[in-house]
Amino acid sequence: MVQAISGEDNFKSTVLDASTPVLVDFWAQWCAPCLAAAPVLEELAREYEGKIGFAKVNVEDNSSIAAQYGIAAIPTMLLFKDGQPAQQLVGLKPKKELKKVLDAVLAE
Repeated sequence: MVQAISGEDNFKSTVLDASTPVLVDFWAQWCAPCLAAAPVLEELAREYEGKIGFAKVNVEDNSSIAAQYGIAAIPTMLLFKDGQPAQQLVGLKPKKELKKVLDAVLAE
């Protein structure tokens, strides 16, 4: 399941303090590519359950979090490992490409 982030405290506990890597999707309701990415992320969340966490940050509701990580375009996905951004993907990516990135981070 992809967890919706509802503020900085929730972001800290869900992403920064996580014991597993977390893929964070920065998105907005009006962004068509963001909406297209959502079902793919839900599938990946099921496939990687227990290994990688998945979260989404609405940039309009959480602009301070987006600004903190320099999010200038959406969709942008940041893969956090040990509380730090380890990988950034900008734009709509196919599932196959996302899996490569996730598998590489798990193999580290």
